[in-house]
Amino acid sequence: MQTLDARTPNRLPFHRLPVFPVLMVQLGVALATPLGLWLWQGSVAGYSGLCGGMIAFLPNLYFARKAFRFSGARAAQSIVRSFYAGEAGKLVLTAVLFALTFAGVKPLDALAVFGVFLLTQAVGWFSPLLVKRRITN
Repeated sequence: MQTLDARTPNRLPFHRLPVFPVLMVQLGVALATPLGLWLWQGSVAGYSGLCGGMIAFLPNLYFARKAFRFSGARAAQSIVRSFYAGEAGKLVLTAVLFALTFAGVKPLDALAVFGVFLLTQAVGWFSPLLVKRRITN
């Protein structure tokens, strides 16, 4: 039998974490908005928007996996450390994904990239409502 201490990650499945509904809404926005752009503005706007949505979603997914590995009062230091590491990784990953997108995707609609990126990030503004609703259900 394994004893739990501050360094032992919790074993909650990812879909049971409080941040899961936020990530699912972000993924929905990151996929649905480019589809609308593709139908309205054409394929370049569509795949450009998809790139922007993934630039927002993937680093947030990384952060969630990194930041929510620990739980409990005994793990307070580990929690703080994992949040800092997750945020640092998220920023680096975001910068790398932007660089790869602008260097490697041609032709590219920059307005679609930034628009869907910002729209996907804006889901985080409503995350307290999403998390609260999930907890009370």
